[in-house]
Amino acid sequence: MNLVEAFASRLEGLDALGPWAAPLFFIAAYIVASIAFVPGALLTLLAGAVFGLARGVPIVFIGAVLGSSAAFGIARTIARDRVTRWLARDARAAAAGDAVAAEGARVVLLLRLSPVVPYNLLNYALGASRVRYRDFLAGSIGMLPGTVLYTYYGKVVGDVTALAAGTAPPRGPEYYVFLGAGLAATVAATVLVTRAAKKGLAQRPGR
Repeated sequence: MNLVEAFASRLEGLDALGPWAAPLFFIAAYIVASIAFVPGALLTLLAGAVFGLARGVPIVFIGAVLGSSAAFGIARTIARDRVTRWLARDARAAAAGDAVAAEGARVVLLLRLSPVVPYNLLNYALGASRVRYRDFLAGSIGMLPGTVLYTYYGKVVGDVTALAAGTAPPRGPEYYVFLGAGLAATVAATVLVTRAAKKGLAQRPGR
């Protein structure tokens, strides 16, 4: 039995103890995984296989929001001074950071919809930026479509052993719709940040 199967077995065992034991354990594990750069997709698939769609989606979403908030807090308290010093040496990088902060929740939402930017990396990057936490939290709704999709795929596969072996979930039309929408969100976020950064750069002293 590998770690994935052991984790799923623990969830199933805890589920027999009451309606809250397994979800709380899963959420705690998701928080740790978010901090430790463990990909959330596999955990989301497992949630679908173990909890089903109706229970799995809210459980995963709560874990993802709390986990991303924890990583955001770590980046803001530990790494932010270093990032701020680095930005001060590069006007273009500083302008881009200002642009993300200026666009706020709108850019965070688009980045969350994007399949290009990894969930774990984005948590730390936004924490080290000037984005306000309330905008970061509001933009978290952008994680919901991916959460629903991968939880659904986990339910469809329904076999923890197959998931642990790396069996790819089926990719129906909904996957390609999600991928297309995510790529469009990536382009939109890039355009917004680029425009705001150019405007901010033009307004900086010495330009």
